[in-house]
Amino acid sequence: MTSVQIYRIKGGGYRAFSCLGHTGYAESGEDIVCAGVTAIVFNTINCLTDLLGEDISLEMDEDAGEVICNFNAEPSEKANFLVDCMIHGLEWIQGQYGSEYLRYEINELAQEPARAN
Repeated sequence: MTSVQIYRIKGGGYRAFSCLGHTGYAESGEDIVCAGVTAIVFNTINCLTDLLGEDISLEMDEDAGEVICNFNAEPSEKANFLVDCMIHGLEWIQGQYGSEYLRYEINELAQEPARAN
């Protein structure tokens, strides 16, 4: 199963999201659920950097199927909208294929987390 965690400030913008694991819907190379999740997550990351120039940091482990995206600065309104669109796509996939393959969770943070300098 793939687990997506999304973090945002209560009443504010997003701060980070992570995607971990392989869906297990089908064999590697045949897994349309995993391909869909990967396309949505990486398209969001690419749009954040290439189109909006957002200041983000990425950590990736391809073997584990792990991607962690952190906003290093306050995300723009458009960046928040892109993450909303990512969530919408994940919601659709989960609705079509089931939560045994994909789960996502939005975590509300009460305050701004400390940022490393």
